[in-house]
This record gives sequence, structure tokens and C-alpha cells, in this order.
Amino acid sequence: MKTVARLLAAVAVSFFLLGLVACSDTEVDSLERVREAGEISFAMSGGYPPFNFYSENNELVGFDVDVAREVASRLGVTLKPVTTEWSGIIEGLRSGVYDGILGSMAVTEDRLNVVNFSTPYYYSGAQMMVGKDSSFASPEDLRGRIVGVVTGTTFAADAAKLGVGEVKLYKDDTQTLTELSNGVVDGVITDRVVGVNAMNSDRFEIIPLGAPLRSENIAVAFNKNDQTLLEAVDQILRGMHEDGTLARLSVKWLNTDITTK
Repeated sequence: MKTVARLLAAVAVSFFLLGLVACSDTEVDSLERVREAGEISFAMSGGYPPFNFYSENNELVGFDVDVAREVASRLGVTLKPVTTEWSGIIEGLRSGVYDGILGSMAVTEDRLNVVNFSTPYYYSGAQMMVGKDSSFASPEDLRGRIVGVVTGTTFAADAAKLGVGEVKLYKDDTQTLTELSNGVVDGVITDRVVGVNAMNSDRFEIIPLGAPLRSENIAVAFNKNDQTLLEAVDQILRGMHEDGTLARLSVKWLNTDITTK
């Protein structure tokens, strides 16, 4: 009788463990989670024109927004954009506040330690911007000077590498470029497209200084355990590269194609 009881107990434990595995598989099936919800949430700063920003009608628009909407459409769900401060955007992703970050995030080794990235959907570079009437001849001339960057971006490392005297941190590039235009900082490091777009808008008295400091691959970030969702979005982005959708959206917002190297 004891042997039979032990056997039955062992069988019960086995079924219990199988049930846990099945539940675990259900929990980590991120693609199924999104499809059951009928929506996908992508985070972005909302202060990064022309990629993601609020229009005069207080509508969130831009290249990133259109890419996110197309990705959602091809997944068969609706887009739920989330705007949040860049400094805490990865923590929000890891806490499950949103499904991914589609907000012009550059792929870096440090970020790869905590999140996974899709295939790049565009390519850009870090650019030093200075006042229109400045006398600087090259980015190296900013050594010992004050340079502004957005908190949580990769641009702070570029400033440190140049040996600037002080790195001032800001919420978004509307603030950094306003401070630059007003002479509060000597330079700003930002995405080249963002800087040139701001210069052409006639809102800021700024110009790019020299060539880009380095190139960047821009991709969508996902939680480490959201593999099925990553794979689905990866396939969609590759399709958007192949059928010209990404190039068309790039030209719409930037007047140039930045989706190929």
C-alpha cells in the first residue's frame, strides 16, 4: 500500500510540475499576450521631432509613430503609444508598463545586457550642434566647454569622450536646443537628423559642427523574455524594409531615406 501511495504521489507531483511549465509557457508567450489584448503598447519620449512629438493639435506624430502604427497593423492589433521620460524608459519596459520601446533607441552593448533589440529600422549618427554664430571649427573645440544632452541617451558618453568641461542633462531635445540657441550651453549632442531638422525649422539659431561623431543602429527594444513578440516584429520590420514602407515613411518625415546604411 505504501508503494502504491508513493507512486500516486509521484504522479501527482509530475502533473503539478507539468501544469507549472504549461502556465509558465503561457506567461512568456508575449505574442499571444498582445494578440489577446488586441493592442500593442510602444513607448517613446514624445519630445523628439521629427521622430516622435506632439503637433500643434496636441497629437502624437512623427516617423516613429507611423512605423509603430504600421507594425501594429501588420500584427493585427491597434497601437497604444505611451510617452514617458527617456531617463526611465528601459525601467518601464522591464517592469511591464509597455510591450516595447519604439522611440529611436540606439543599440548599445550596455542596453543589450538588459533588453533585446529587433533588426534596425533606421540608421543615424551622433551630431554636435552649436550656435549659428559660434567660432568653433570642430567638435574637439568643445573641450572644457558646457554641452547639453538628453538624460539617458548615449550622447553623454560622446561628450565625455570629447573631454567637455560639463555635461548638462535635459528632459528632451526641445530643451537642449532651446538652451543652445539661447547661449546657455556651448554645444548639444543629438541625433544628426534631429539637429538638422531643428535647424531647418527656423526655431533655433543652430548649425551642425563637423561630421557625425559616430554611427548608430536604431531598433525596437523588448524584454528579454518576450522572444515570440520580438520575432514577429522582426519579421514585420524586414518586410517593411523590403517593400519600401520604411523608406516611404522616412521620406515623408525627413525628406530623405535613412533606412539603409
